[in-house]
Amino acid sequence: MSPEAGVIKHYQIVSCLGQGGFGKVFEAWDSKLQRSVAIKCLSADGLLSPATDLLREARMAASLNHPAFVKIHALEDGDNSQAIVMELVKGETLKQVIANKKPDLLQALSIIRQLAEAMQQAHDIGLTHGDLKPSNIMLEPAGVIRILDFGLASKADAQATTSMLQQDPQGTIAYMAPERLLGAPLAPSIDVYALGVIFYELLNGQRPFADLSGLALAAALVQSSSDQWNYSAELSPPLIHLIRRMTAKQAVQRLSSMAEVLKQIDELEKHWLGANDPAPPSRVTAPRIIFAVGRAYLHRGMKTILSRLSIGLICVLIASAAGLVLIDKLLVNETGIEQPHSLQNAMAALMQWYRPGSLDDAVQQFSGLIQRNPNSAAAIAGLSLAYSFRYVGDEVDPAWQQKAMAGAQRAVQLDSHLALAHIALGRAYYAQHKWELALAAYDKAMILDGQNVLAWHGKISVLIDSQRYDEAQDLIGNGLKQFPQEQMLLLQRGLFYAAQGKYIEAEQAFQTCIKTHPDSMYAYANLSGVLIYQGRTEEAKHLIQQGLQIRPSDYLYTNLGNIYFYEGDYLNALAAFEAAIAPELGNAGDYVSWANLADVLRLIPGRELEAEKYYAKAFQLLEPIVLRQPDNAQLVSRLALYSVRMGKLEQAGRLLNTLSLEGDADPTLNFRVGLIYELIGKRQLALEQLAIAYSQGYPLSLIEAEPDLASLRRDSDYRLH
Repeated sequence: MSPEAGVIKHYQIVSCLGQGGFGKVFEAWDSKLQRSVAIKCLSADGLLSPATDLLREARMAASLNHPAFVKIHALEDGDNSQAIVMELVKGETLKQVIANKKPDLLQALSIIRQLAEAMQQAHDIGLTHGDLKPSNIMLEPAGVIRILDFGLASKADAQATTSMLQQDPQGTIAYMAPERLLGAPLAPSIDVYALGVIFYELLNGQRPFADLSGLALAAALVQSSSDQWNYSAELSPPLIHLIRRMTAKQAVQRLSSMAEVLKQIDELEKHWLGANDPAPPSRVTAPRIIFAVGRAYLHRGMKTILSRLSIGLICVLIASAAGLVLIDKLLVNETGIEQPHSLQNAMAALMQWYRPGSLDDAVQQFSGLIQRNPNSAAAIAGLSLAYSFRYVGDEVDPAWQQKAMAGAQRAVQLDSHLALAHIALGRAYYAQHKWELALAAYDKAMILDGQNVLAWHGKISVLIDSQRYDEAQDLIGNGLKQFPQEQMLLLQRGLFYAAQGKYIEAEQAFQTCIKTHPDSMYAYANLSGVLIYQGRTEEAKHLIQQGLQIRPSDYLYTNLGNIYFYEGDYLNALAAFEAAIAPELGNAGDYVSWANLADVLRLIPGRELEAEKYYAKAFQLLEPIVLRQPDNAQLVSRLALYSVRMGKLEQAGRLLNTLSLEGDADPTLNFRVGLIYELIGKRQLALEQLAIAYSQGYPLSLIEAEPDLASLRRDSDYRLH
């Protein structure tokens, strides 16, 4: 192995990422598996434990499956050194994040929760980190925390301190528990202390005794307690109390475990007492991958079991290497006053669109940038995308579509060489179903930046939705040749097959995505949907449970609720649908989710009145949208169904009379219309629509599981199979 010569076995060295007491860390290209990796080369002098111990440690670290832990790919041996081959993580260290801008309370709580959950898993199998600090923790652009250097410090000599071996000794000392500074062995309580100090720094903007270093810093920490630290006047007493409990000088007085830390965070959020804080922060679990998804629905108003990707062109990709390159190019193209961090913050808010208030925050930040520099093409393009997201969400108002188009056109006018401007224009045309214009915009973006996966994704979305499947297949194939590990393209391949009813091929595609990205919640959601369509509900249920361990999601909970509903397990279906509408998932404004609850409640004795109330809520949310889109058959049919559920049969009939099914080959729509006809007493029309739905691929198992079709299925004219 010779990193100086630019190669370690079959790994080609790209650059040196850093250097510490154990050796150097390089970015490299794995020529066998065709992927970027990080390689930590451990010098003979840097090894503090025998090779067998290092191997055991690497194996234990590799056994951790929490998303926060960096994946270990291999352990390579050389003549005088060893190397650990790991996942390459992109983003900023917490040290950089804090230096650039102190995180707000909500983000700080999310970071601490993620760290505590990860370390709880490590402690459960007997691993202690021993060197948690902001420079060892990476924050990915998607808001996900990654823990670096896990386990290397835990095999150090118990009588030594890692501070003597690190490049940043005062950084290590600052987060070491007092007993550790005095030579105590590693224990989980030491990680709890370090996490408490990190929490303090996130909320105060600097670590305790920030003006001290070396032995003076160590002495200050040993001779004082966290009760004497300086706390920001903005912090409420419960927050300060939690930090003090995590950083108690005596280990026996400290919170005993990460489970206790998580419990206290839960209590803090549940019984928020901070008079200086505007509102209780909601629980945030940062997703591994963030991107917006569109919504289509099942007949009862339920969300589709397949997540759609056409809306979220920017979010997941900003969290990828290609997205980071895009950010850099945005900053290069920015004219006038340089505001790199403001632009990054605005993009970060945009990519967290699914959280309540994030879109408002993104619009406000982009608008502020534009006020300071009216000719900022990048900020105007970002604002256009924010408007596009708002249009396709629960606020389907043409005003957002018009603003998105105006912004995109202005961005192109200001900088016709900015790929993001053409991507925003393509997205605006896409929302109007102007396929050719959208394709032209995406083609221009790809010419300007052929490595921009946003442009590839946007063009593929247009081709799939316009049913140009041959072209879509070619583009997906070429895209995956160029970006073989790109999650968005892997997911699009599955959706490409699903859109054509090729569920076996879609299943294989989503399985490949999960193998490549085991933490992709949306791959789990889509794969479970494909399994449901094939009637393999037990497999789907198991897969959903796996996905929920990665990140709670309204899509996964809705799929789970669908399964329970069709199994007749209404209490469990109700629990799943209630989870899907929880505020922390950002879904309380979705009319379909309220209809889901109502569908279940009307079948539970004694709760029928609640069901009618929720149908009314769904109707109230949907009606203004239908008034703006009276020709949208999907929306009109749902409004008709909600009218039936509220007992307004004449109103439902009038809505059906306005409905045109010509040119719409969606079997879900035909099923819904057939169900409505049955409910308003038009059996023959119901049979016709159900036959059409079945002939177009609507699952027979779902037709025969619908409780409201029990009488129709006994009709002698019912002959679907």
